[in-house]
Amino acid sequence: MTQTSNEGVRRRGVLAIDEGTTGTRAGVVLDSGAAHEVFYRAIKVDHPDDLSVEQDPLEIWDATLEVARRAVRRAHEDGITVTSVALSTQRATAMLWDRVTGLPLLPAVVWQDRRYAQELTAYEERWDAVLLARQGRPVGARAPFLWAARQIAEHPEVAAAHRAGRLVFGTVDTWLIWRLTGGAVHATTPTNAASAGGYLLERHAWDEEWIGALGFPPELLPELRSDDAGFGTTDADALGLRVPVAASMGDQHAALVALGGLAAGQGMCVYGTGAFVDAATGTTPALPRPDIAGVLAQPGRRQGEVSHYSLEAYTSTAGSALRWLCDDLGLFASPAELGEEAARVPTRPGRTPRFVPALAGVRTPAWHPEATAALSGLTLATTRADIARAVLDGIAHSVCDLIDGVAATMGTPFTRLRVGGGVSSSEPLMRIQADLTGLPLERVADSATASLRGTAYLAGVAQGLWDSLEEVVEAQPPGEVFEPALGPSAREAQRAAWRATLAAHLGEPVPPR
Repeated sequence: MTQTSNEGVRRRGVLAIDEGTTGTRAGVVLDSGAAHEVFYRAIKVDHPDDLSVEQDPLEIWDATLEVARRAVRRAHEDGITVTSVALSTQRATAMLWDRVTGLPLLPAVVWQDRRYAQELTAYEERWDAVLLARQGRPVGARAPFLWAARQIAEHPEVAAAHRAGRLVFGTVDTWLIWRLTGGAVHATTPTNAASAGGYLLERHAWDEEWIGALGFPPELLPELRSDDAGFGTTDADALGLRVPVAASMGDQHAALVALGGLAAGQGMCVYGTGAFVDAATGTTPALPRPDIAGVLAQPGRRQGEVSHYSLEAYTSTAGSALRWLCDDLGLFASPAELGEEAARVPTRPGRTPRFVPALAGVRTPAWHPEATAALSGLTLATTRADIARAVLDGIAHSVCDLIDGVAATMGTPFTRLRVGGGVSSSEPLMRIQADLTGLPLERVADSATASLRGTAYLAGVAQGLWDSLEEVVEAQPPGEVFEPALGPSAREAQRAAWRATLAAHLGEPVPPR
């Protein structure tokens, strides 16, 4: 292996950029697979109305440039040679810009935007079954291609740029690749295209029939490349160095790689604002089942000419529930205090408080995006500690619903489940989660950099820094393992009680998995 610069040999690493919805971080991932110092800058998210969510593309670029330059400077100071650049980005956030000026023509529309959700329901009867079979996802509640078509129709300056051949469309990865290469490369990858709702899973191609039905001009589509195919060379004016942009992935896909989801059955759960459960399914896609809501098939990664597929389910409410209870309602001083209170309440059967954390709807096990949260089962004997325990139980049960849905869609149990994200630092939550899943959960040592490291690993393998993803992933230090303490009968009793609570709240039966 390489040695430190103090011994006369410079270390090597990949400059990894992780552009998320609320902030951008960058750091050099070393030849050991660990992240060197990571720099972060927050970015603003705007909500012009109840349905619209927007960001400034230039702010995204400026934040990316700032943290990347700081990471490059620190690497130089510490004697580290940057061999390439890797990108992981928020998915399905789209923008339009002018090819000549390089300036955005409108704010970016963020993946959480629901302005066309009601209109898209009109497409469901004709298109849902078709899209599930070939894209692994239904029509859904967002459509970047419909958004772009409407902007061309409604904004004269956008229409003029289109007529002049100056209009460029892309998701965040496309925008950053275009800027990093000085406008030389207009491309995207399967892990970003799929989330935008336009990727044919088994053909590695755009679904031009569906995209055309939304009114989007096909000539504006970025070039599709494998996640590790290479995306040109950085413009020296941007980062002060010319190196290959070697890999680009959607952020959750990158996290799945870093957390070891490489072979079928290996999975992850990342707890942040929401919670994402992903599992690798091998080189043949496991398509969604019509009786399991909210589980989507997607390319986990396309490495070389081979697609490795995955399944994903998510809930919008995990850390957001803790923040709401602590910051907005002031019921607890902090999530840590909430956890301490919850830990005082033992696991117990019977009528206890129940919290359904549907603050932003329910997707799995039933599709109810309009659903709201509920706290029930309160008596005069209910304490703050009981409420705290109910909150953690509700989050853990919701994540269990995701795990069960993904496993049932795979048709096989998880062979390994690694967890990470800021909320996973709650030991009471992790113990409850292990009990309810009946699986040992490995909390990885450095989950905050998972998306950043995952794409760097893909780039490093493509550039010869490591021989394989398995080599670098398995070389990382083991995490803390939480073993389930509940027996099968007690576990099923708690899950059955949860299903009854959820069914009563949603007004429909919730089938066991």
